[in-house]
Amino acid sequence: MLTRQLESPKRSFFLFGPRATGKSTWLKETFPKGKRIDLLRNEVFFKLAQDPALFRQMVLAESKKTWILVDEVQRLPGLLNEVHSLIEDEGYLFALTGSSARKLKRGQANLLAGRALIRELYPLVWPEFRELDLDWDLIFRFGCLPQVLLEEEDRLEILDAYTGTYLREEIKEEALTRNVESFTRFLEIAGLANAQVTNLSNISRDAGIPRATVGTYFDVLQDTLIGRFLPTWTPKARIKEVSHPKFYFFDCGVLRSVQGRLHDTLGDEERGKLLETYLFNELLAYRSYQKCGGEFSFWRTADGLEVDFIWRRSKSLVGLEVKSTTRWRPEFDRGIEALQTSGAISGLKAWGVYLGSERLKKPWGYILPLEQFLDELWAGKILG
Repeated sequence: MLTRQLESPKRSFFLFGPRATGKSTWLKETFPKGKRIDLLRNEVFFKLAQDPALFRQMVLAESKKTWILVDEVQRLPGLLNEVHSLIEDEGYLFALTGSSARKLKRGQANLLAGRALIRELYPLVWPEFRELDLDWDLIFRFGCLPQVLLEEEDRLEILDAYTGTYLREEIKEEALTRNVESFTRFLEIAGLANAQVTNLSNISRDAGIPRATVGTYFDVLQDTLIGRFLPTWTPKARIKEVSHPKFYFFDCGVLRSVQGRLHDTLGDEERGKLLETYLFNELLAYRSYQKCGGEFSFWRTADGLEVDFIWRRSKSLVGLEVKSTTRWRPEFDRGIEALQTSGAISGLKAWGVYLGSERLKKPWGYILPLEQFLDELWAGKILG
């Protein structure tokens, strides 16, 4: 079993994360004596849907020292009123998992008014799979979902099922969109636009669906934790900057499944976007697990100068340039150099990340091989 980086809270909490990231497994390992109520099981779901009062009776039958574990709570958001009461009046501790925040947010669900912390679980991150000694092209091709990495023979089938069953059928079942066919067209085009500046009008034209619907579908992907936008950073530089955000899927394997590329070998251009996608999600996971705060964005000018990721917290500012080559070329410096000389910022700490083997020093900062960068990130030496 792999040791996850997520630490157990001491008080009630929501645990959000996409399906198959290991939320239920983590709960079982962390709270082996907990009382589990799994709303993915139809017999449990229908029983509680027909008789919500039964939920309170089940909890009250347990000792107050027993953690109450509720899987996929968004399926019955009305139960959160009982959870609120049982926390406030009876002193019970709850761990509530969810793979979609959409029903909770859109349905005006009781989010417990601060009585429960918010935690996220991501696919496997570097400290969790480092000892497996996996090839990076394998990570880029199939992603980091635990079951996918650990079950070599079934990787393709698991990812095909994830896309076919979850992203289409369960989104339909939860009534997140009425037109599954148009959502399926959108999903493939959104996958092909991953890690690129997002233009809703272009995606609308390519998918043959209204622009407003494209915006709604992106909301669905964000609320179901399948991906998120990376906004642009505009430091009021003396350069015209791009204002559209980028969108990144949460996992390289799921992304390639959405794109229909699972059976294809990696090309150099695709590897570059996958490395960006992997690192963005690794950065998000680090921020979440280490609770370091800050916001991520990217910087790009109209003539194509770019810094892939910028992390900002108060006066701390870190820029990251990512390249999927084994040799760092001089032209890779231009984005960070342009930002540093724009006159809009001061104190930018900059790093380059690439697939080469040598640590390099530049006037603007250090360039690190991917694994060395990840070691230093998780040692707390990059963001801060």
